[in-house]
Amino acid sequence: MADEFAPGSDDSVASRREERRHHDRSRLIVDVLFDGKDATGIASTKDMSAGGLYMNTQADLPEGAILSLRIPFGVDQIVVEAEVVYTNPRRGVGVRFRNLSASDEAILARELLR
Repeated sequence: MADEFAPGSDDSVASRREERRHHDRSRLIVDVLFDGKDATGIASTKDMSAGGLYMNTQADLPEGAILSLRIPFGVDQIVVEAEVVYTNPRRGVGVRFRNLSASDEAILARELLR
């Protein structure tokens, strides 16, 4: 599951990744503000699910790094802790949400259905 949010290029690799995913991904593109021990910045998402997201960034964020994410959705926003579970150096990272509140879960579910 460490590469749950890794973009697939090979069909066999992509199908193995699909089997490990717990949530369907949606192509939801928003700007995310991230803050971690080693880097802070703004990144754009490539896709998102109820469990996490992939964001495009050139920041060096190692697997296992814990980030605070602020994800705006119009008048609503989600603030959540996330763990880097996949890294594609100088291109992006996949993160898994940690301790997503019920209210944030509802906002995310609504946005994923749009």
